[in-house]
Amino acid sequence: MTSKNLSVEALCLIAERFKVLSEPIRLHILHSLQEGEKSVNELTESVHTSQPNVSKHLKILQKAGVLERQQRGNTVYYSIVDPTIFTLCDVVCGSLEEHLKSRAEIFSVG
Repeated sequence: MTSKNLSVEALCLIAERFKVLSEPIRLHILHSLQEGEKSVNELTESVHTSQPNVSKHLKILQKAGVLERQQRGNTVYYSIVDPTIFTLCDVVCGSLEEHLKSRAEIFSVG
């Protein structure tokens, strides 16, 4: 963290952002939307779950300020409004990759 004097409120906001990313289906939705805007139906097919389940997670991501929603006719489309979410995911993925590599090295030596 860049600032050592974070307020309790700031820490709560940071924790909420991480909580939004704590569900694998939300990460799957974000991964799918990285390619560009998609309808709810397209996302439902992409993440292989029910439409009500996808809609629930889309609402959480939208409320967190990660996604935006546009309705055109009878179809609702979602897109990424905060691309920095992918920077955060890349940092976590890179760290995890390094951790797994070091564990594999530990277990392969011997």
